[in-house]
Formats: sequence, structure tokens, C-alpha cells
Amino acid sequence: MSVPKQQDLVDAILADHREVEPLLDEMAASGDARHRGALVERVTAELVRHTVAERQYLYPAVRAALPDGDALADRELDRHAGIERIMKDLSRTDPADPGFGALVRSLAGDVRRHLREQERDLLVRLGSACDEADLRELGLRFEQGRRIAPTRPHPAAPDNAPASKILGPGMALLDRVRDAITGRAR
Repeated sequence: MSVPKQQDLVDAILADHREVEPLLDEMAASGDARHRGALVERVTAELVRHTVAERQYLYPAVRAALPDGDALADRELDRHAGIERIMKDLSRTDPADPGFGALVRSLAGDVRRHLREQERDLLVRLGSACDEADLRELGLRFEQGRRIAPTRPHPAAPDNAPASKILGPGMALLDRVRDAITGRAR
């Protein structure tokens, strides 16, 4: 019996990307407002958890390993902030509202662009620049961070790893309590 290979950071991020892509397709194609609203909540929870883990583990690694890492990480964090603003707007908009569809299309387009650019450039460069053992350790931490991350957008939350690691679990607990009370999809 073979033991499954633990994913490194790049593989873990790519796996997350492959998981959210069909949800984006379904969300954008759905004509049923209620179903589309439920999909938006699910996509939002997945993207928030993914983003928090990237802030905690990917971007510090990018800053440390790549010569232009600070600029790359800052650019990616700006993109995350824009996506989080759209998710926040969606959370305040009724799925039956005519503007909801435009917000959904905007979110899906921005997320797809971000995934493609990250996969073509940042992840390739990071995979080449880092030691395999370090990437495996970061992959494990990324997965752990993702599991305990908040499920709702917090655009004002800090982007830097130390602050997000300290505040993240408290926000996650509040999000999960709120999710349980409202019956929101996880």
C-alpha cells in the first residue's frame, strides 16, 4: 500500500484552484436566483479560506524567495482586496436584484484572471526558487491554515502574516457561529 505524497504549497494552491473553477462556471451560468445566491455563498467561503491561507503562507514565501517578491506579493494582495470588495458587495445584494448578475460576472472574471496569472507566473517561479522540503512544509501549513480560516470576506483585515495569524482564528470562529445561525453553506 503506498502512502499518498503530501502536497507542496504549489500543488495545494493548484488543487484549490481546480476545486473553485467549476463552482465559478455553475455560479455564472445559473439562472435561478436562489441557487445562484447559494453558490455565491459557497464560492465566497472557499475563496476567503483560500485567500487567508495565501496571505499567511504563500505571500511571505514569495517575499522571501523571489528577488521581486515584495512587488509581486503586493500586486496579488491588491487583487485579493478587489475580489473581497466584490464578495462583500454580493453579500449585501439580494440574488433577485438585477445588479446581482453583474457582480457575479465581475467576481468570476476577476477570480479567473487572478488564478491564470498566478499559475502562469508566481507559482512557477516560486516552485523553481524554493527547496522541495520547504514547499512541502508550507503546503502542510497552508492546508492547516485554510481549514481554520474565516469563511466571510473581511476587506479591512490585515494582510501581513503575523497579524492575520493572530486575528484570523477569532474572525473564523465568529464567521462559523454566524454561518450556523443563518444556515449559510460552508
